[in-house]
Amino acid sequence: MSQIRTQDPDQPAIAVSKLVKRFGDFEAVRGVEFEVAQAEVFGFLGPNGAGKSTTINMLCTLLKPSSGSARVAGYDVVRERDDVRRHIGLVFQDPTLDGYLTAAQNLQLHAELYGVPSALVAPRMRQVLEMVGLWDRKDGPVASFSGGMRRRLEIARGLMHSPRVLFLDEPTIGLDPQTRRSIWGYIRELQQREEITIFMTTHYMDEAEWCDRIAIMDQGQIVALDSPEALKAGVGKDRVTIQTDDNEEAISALREHFGVDARVSEGAVSFGVAGGEQFVPRLFAELGLPIRGVSVSRPTLDDVFMAFTGSTIRDAEEDPSKHRNRVMLQMMGGRR
Repeated sequence: MSQIRTQDPDQPAIAVSKLVKRFGDFEAVRGVEFEVAQAEVFGFLGPNGAGKSTTINMLCTLLKPSSGSARVAGYDVVRERDDVRRHIGLVFQDPTLDGYLTAAQNLQLHAELYGVPSALVAPRMRQVLEMVGLWDRKDGPVASFSGGMRRRLEIARGLMHSPRVLFLDEPTIGLDPQTRRSIWGYIRELQQREEITIFMTTHYMDEAEWCDRIAIMDQGQIVALDSPEALKAGVGKDRVTIQTDDNEEAISALREHFGVDARVSEGAVSFGVAGGEQFVPRLFAELGLPIRGVSVSRPTLDDVFMAFTGSTIRDAEEDPSKHRNRVMLQMMGGRR
């Protein structure tokens, strides 16, 4: 294994400046800038096709930037690609384990590829498998593992060579909510025990709550960046959602009677107001339209996303005009 260069603890684990990726005339990532502190859990939140995976692929040296610069673990992603790769772990969005091999064999192969000294492989393997609760299944074929077990094994594999930065690209996609919560419990424990920087992408709102900070990405750009709590506090309004027989008429009535700008979101009329619970009685008394149902919620990350982009993540994924990155890259035969 290569000699690890000591990094100044005050320097960021990841530093990105004006990073751009073009595919022909199409700009998938449009000048993003951010820093990730060492030992931070940092998240990219956004719909499929927002440019998250394209950005992560540049940071992991799988794609060459069109312009701009990025450093990971102190190394330049273009000029020092091999050094970057030696100091990062990567859990891809798509499964990459060999189902015919056992868990231990998958980790052994990874250790050999990364040049882990043979004397360190066995103790490190036991350490990472115990961290993800799979030591007792080390000799079991991966083909017999559940989806959640495979995800945990992929995370363990990404930690085998003791990376400084672990990249998780949609780490729980396709898993049920209970398994997703379990995976995140493991991820948080790993981050604390290994003192590792974790950079992850997601389009699950509840998952983003686990991050120290998140960057909201939409159409190739970062539109907001802060801690989840700070972003929600910045919205400053409750979300009120109503079910009516005529959504467009309700939107017009809300604008006329209350000066409220509402929109259709996930099949219902949604809008933000201060003091939502106090507003509801006025709504029933003054709207002048039948209301079949109403709900009030405190600001969420979905409200933050809506405030900055004009839609929820689910709506953005269902509306082709809001996920142009994915559509364009599919046309070009590339990944987002």
